[in-house]
Amino acid sequence: MSNLTDSQQRALNQLRELTNGGSDDVSIGVLESTDWDVERAAELIFGGGGLPAPSTSTSAVEAFEVDDSAQRQPSQNQVLPNTRMLYALARPLLSLLAVPLHILSSVVRFIFGILRIPVPQFRFTSLNFYRPQPRRRAGGPDKWVRELEEELGAVCIGRTKTPRVSTSTTGMQAGPSRVSARNAQSDDCLAEGKKLLPDFIISSYDQFLRTCQREFKIGCVILLTEEHDDTPEFKRATLTNSDFVKALYNNDILAWGGDVRDLEAWNGSEKLQATTYPFIAFVALQPKRTPSSSSRSHSSSSPQPVLTVLSRHQGKPYPSSSGPTSAQTLIDHLDRQLLPRVNPFLERLRAQQRERERDRQLRDEQDRAFQEAARRDKERIEAKIAAEKAETEAKRKAEEVEKAAILKQEQEAAEARQREELRMVWRCWTRKAVVGPMMTAGGGGDFRIAIRLPTGTRVVQSFALTTSLTALYAFVDSQLIPSHFEPKDDPVTPPEGKETGGEKAIEKQIVAVGGATSWWGFQLAMAYPRLEIPWKRDVQLGELSMLKGGGQVVVEMLGSSQSSSEDDGYKTESDEE
Repeated sequence: MSNLTDSQQRALNQLRELTNGGSDDVSIGVLESTDWDVERAAELIFGGGGLPAPSTSTSAVEAFEVDDSAQRQPSQNQVLPNTRMLYALARPLLSLLAVPLHILSSVVRFIFGILRIPVPQFRFTSLNFYRPQPRRRAGGPDKWVRELEEELGAVCIGRTKTPRVSTSTTGMQAGPSRVSARNAQSDDCLAEGKKLLPDFIISSYDQFLRTCQREFKIGCVILLTEEHDDTPEFKRATLTNSDFVKALYNNDILAWGGDVRDLEAWNGSEKLQATTYPFIAFVALQPKRTPSSSSRSHSSSSPQPVLTVLSRHQGKPYPSSSGPTSAQTLIDHLDRQLLPRVNPFLERLRAQQRERERDRQLRDEQDRAFQEAARRDKERIEAKIAAEKAETEAKRKAEEVEKAAILKQEQEAAEARQREELRMVWRCWTRKAVVGPMMTAGGGGDFRIAIRLPTGTRVVQSFALTTSLTALYAFVDSQLIPSHFEPKDDPVTPPEGKETGGEKAIEKQIVAVGGATSWWGFQLAMAYPRLEIPWKRDVQLGELSMLKGGGQVVVEMLGSSQSSSEDDGYKTESDEE
């Protein structure tokens, strides 16, 4: 009780005053079932089974509307609402008047108990402040169905392989009975001689109602009690009637049932206000009715349908043709009244549900298509970015390679210029240190050689027989010095320092650079017949047979295609002779 709010505590105190101190646990349970409405709770306690008023906080499956307009006549055992209300109001007053009698009874019992006198029974001692719930059996709908099958030797039609025949009504007008058509379609269900039972749903009562709401189907609630004399006849004549069972099955009506001695079935009987057994109620979604409009005129504009009690049938199942719960009465009610009236609205709800499902599937497909397109666009953009990145990287690497090549070329060109400058310094030094002394010492040489330079200039020079081949190459090399390098500016010492002997220094450089070809950059050859005069170390011109008596020598630059076989117009001394 510590977790009750102030308003709930006040409601409990009011109910406690009305019941003169009844059990708090029972009072709290009754108040919770009526959403803490004291008046409705008192009606439940003293009136015996009134349905709590629905509220916004209760589940939608408990917010029943009662629509008995299609029933032919009300049950004779059904209590009128005004009478029940008067009884509910009078019962608390009678209970309050009985309080002094209870006190007097307690005092008398105490005195008689001390005196060991038998206590007489007073009629007012049987007055109770609340009606306790009867003792319940252990079990639920599953146990009840199993017991029903074992007792009747029957099987639920849903366990057979009987095809479901579509017999839903599409118009508002009641048509002819479809029982004969259903019998023709499912006679094979009885081939084994077993009786059929409705296809009961094994679930709680609230779950059964939610299933009716969710699937837009009609629900059939069957309640009975073994303490009633009409129950055996109801089981034999109605529950196992093949026409009634197949009418429920073929019209896709959900069935749920139980014994009110079980808690779930008792809860269902309280909510459906069942007062007489056997009891059958049909429930389904219907447009919510308002006092200003009828159920039929308001069905097309109701924003939200509610679960409604379509009809109630309670009482004896006989006579078989007109009993309130007889099979024929229920079948006629289904064919002529309930199905034509309810199925069109449920079919509209199913169509709307299918339309919503199609819209949802369409939205899902559109979402998937959008996501797939977004994925492809993302992949395409990523691929494009990757390609651009690769192209940029390749371009960067190509630029780096190109820059490296240019830098290498520049370095090679600089090194070539340095080598050429160094080589020019050596040429100038050779002209001063080697060629100059040779020309001074052997001015009137033993033979004359006509030398044709690559520029086309011919130089005739006399050489001694003892002149070395290195001196001849050094003379030709000095002729290749450009004219702006004047002899007066020639260095006195070689670039690498002082050396003893000019030709020795040259020969040392030839060995250092890797050969005569790399050092001189040209070679000498006789003009006609063409005979090469390769440079050799420590070789004198007199030792060369091809130069005996002089001759015409052509300077061939290495790699040059210039022909050296042309006649230069000069004649050797032997020709002059």
